[in-house]
Amino acid sequence: MELTGRDPIYAIRVDPWLGERLARHLLNDERDMPFLGLIVRLCLTVVPTGVALYMPRLFSPWLVAVHLVLVIYFMGPFVLMLHNTCHRRLFNAKWARMNHFIPWVLGPFFGESPETFFAHHVGMHHAENNLAADLSSTLSYRRDSFTGFLHYFGRFFFVGIFELAGYFARKRRRSLLLRSVAGEASFLLGMAALLYFDWRATMAVLVAPFVITRFGMMAGNWAQHAFVDRASPENSYRNSITCVDSGYNRRCFNDGYHIGHHLKATMHWTDMPGEFEKNVGKYEAEDAIIFRGLDYFAVWLFLMLGRYDWLAKRFVHLGETRRTDEEIVTLLRSRTSWTSAAA
Repeated sequence: MELTGRDPIYAIRVDPWLGERLARHLLNDERDMPFLGLIVRLCLTVVPTGVALYMPRLFSPWLVAVHLVLVIYFMGPFVLMLHNTCHRRLFNAKWARMNHFIPWVLGPFFGESPETFFAHHVGMHHAENNLAADLSSTLSYRRDSFTGFLHYFGRFFFVGIFELAGYFARKRRRSLLLRSVAGEASFLLGMAALLYFDWRATMAVLVAPFVITRFGMMAGNWAQHAFVDRASPENSYRNSITCVDSGYNRRCFNDGYHIGHHLKATMHWTDMPGEFEKNVGKYEAEDAIIFRGLDYFAVWLFLMLGRYDWLAKRFVHLGETRRTDEEIVTLLRSRTSWTSAAA
């Protein structure tokens, strides 16, 4: 598949929910105006339906269904807004305290414990780059094994915060240690208290999003780092993937450009398609794996089903070389199954 019809570079436009002057007054970067619109939408949908579930006269199975549909619909955009604002602060110095609004106020509605995403992703994952010291590394697993993925997810879900605390303790990064533990503890203690107060509402508002989001984050990370070149696992071109021409990129702020993100973690999300366009020759020379029309969850699902042939159909040829589908499958398998670890 040739690389045509690539993702458009996002235009800088004022979100209709908010005025241009207000955005300029609040933001570090005007290109982040879409985040303000998303915050407003969440405050008008997910937050009020979640709060309403704690009102006995309003609680109903229908409202639970509406709330969970809204959470699932907005989950991808929210998590990627959280991701981007961890790397680049959204609000400027005058409004710096507002930077806590996304992780501390909106985050719990999506199962995100405050501060732990930042600590895990920025403080640990990017520092270790999916190598052995990375607590979310995929290297010790066969990346086409569902059993392996269940172990990977279970480890993160049940002991991830303890491993993260131990990592920061070993690295003597006291601030991140305190932030991650305080954020996780406050979320879990708040969840326990609310379960006692109203277990039905809390199951819908906190527990279900907590499980869904953590599963989704691990499935996404698994796919992002499923195809690793054994000869150079530290090479971001060869330990990550990029997904282009995907509706996911348009909904989730160009998150498909994961190679570019690991090359420069602070690159603005609107610059990612342009970076890829300008450096496509480097991607070709490094034999980077690019898929067209897929998102990470489709890649994860195809791997769990063992459907390398479906992945081959979406594989992008960057240069003159044209591999057959069989050759693509061989390449992909060589990058998922070289580890000697079981499962």
